[in-house]
Amino acid sequence: MTALARRSLVTSIAGLPLAAILADPRLAAMAAETLQTVGLTTPGGRKVAAALAVPAQTPAPAVLLVHEWWGLNDQIKTMAAESAKEGFLALAVDLYEGKVASDAATAQTLMGAVDPAKAIETLDVWFAWLKKDSRCTGKVGTVGWCFGGGWALNASIANPADATVIYYGRVDHNATELQNLRGPVLGHFADQDQWINKPMVAGFEAAMKQDGKPLEVHWYSANHAFANPTGQNYDKEDAQVAWKRTLAFFHKNLG
Repeated sequence: MTALARRSLVTSIAGLPLAAILADPRLAAMAAETLQTVGLTTPGGRKVAAALAVPAQTPAPAVLLVHEWWGLNDQIKTMAAESAKEGFLALAVDLYEGKVASDAATAQTLMGAVDPAKAIETLDVWFAWLKKDSRCTGKVGTVGWCFGGGWALNASIANPADATVIYYGRVDHNATELQNLRGPVLGHFADQDQWINKPMVAGFEAAMKQDGKPLEVHWYSANHAFANPTGQNYDKEDAQVAWKRTLAFFHKNLG
C-alpha cells in the first residue's frame, strides 16, 4: 500500500471510537491496512516481520505489542493503530511467523509450537530496532494480551523496558527471574479466569514486592480475554476501562 493510500485510510477511520472499530471486522481490517509491514533478520538468520504504526509527530515513545494466541491478526494491528493515534510509535510483533488462527484448536497448536528461544530472540531484535529508530525517543514499553501478555513480560525481563502492561498473561515468575525488570508493571486480570488466576497473580505480586519492583494490579469482574471483542468473554465496559488505564500508564512512564 502506498503512503497516500495509507493516509487516506487513517483519515477515514480517524473519528471512530476504538470499540466501534474492533466490533466491526471490516473496520478492523481497514485499521490494520494503515500499518506498514517491516522486516529484519535475527542473529540466528531467521527473517521476522512486524506491523508498524507511526504517530503524527515523531520522535515519540514506542510501544511493542505482542499478540494473543490467535496470532498477529487485525485486532492486534488495530490496537497498534490506536496506540499511534495516542502518540506512540507502535510495533506489533509476530511470534507465529505469519500464521494466524481462526479457531481455538489451531490457536492452541500454534501457541504450543512456539520455541521460547526463538520467541525471545524475535522480541529482542525488535526491541533493539525500536530503541535505535530515529522516530523513537528511546523510551520503549511493552504490552500483550493472553499469550502475548506473558511474552510482553518476558520481553521486558530480557530488555530494559521502561514500562510493561500485561493483559491476563502468565506471570508465574519468581523473584530471581524478575530481578532484571527495570520499569513499572501494570496488570489487568479477570476474577473469573481459571487459568491466569488469583493464586498465580498473588505469587507474582509477592515476587515483585520481594524485588522492590513497582506493580499496579487491577481486577475486573470478567473472564479471560475480556478485552477481545471477537470472543464470547468480551466485556466492553471493562475493556474500555483497562485501555484507558493502559494509556495513562504509558503516558506517565514513557512520556
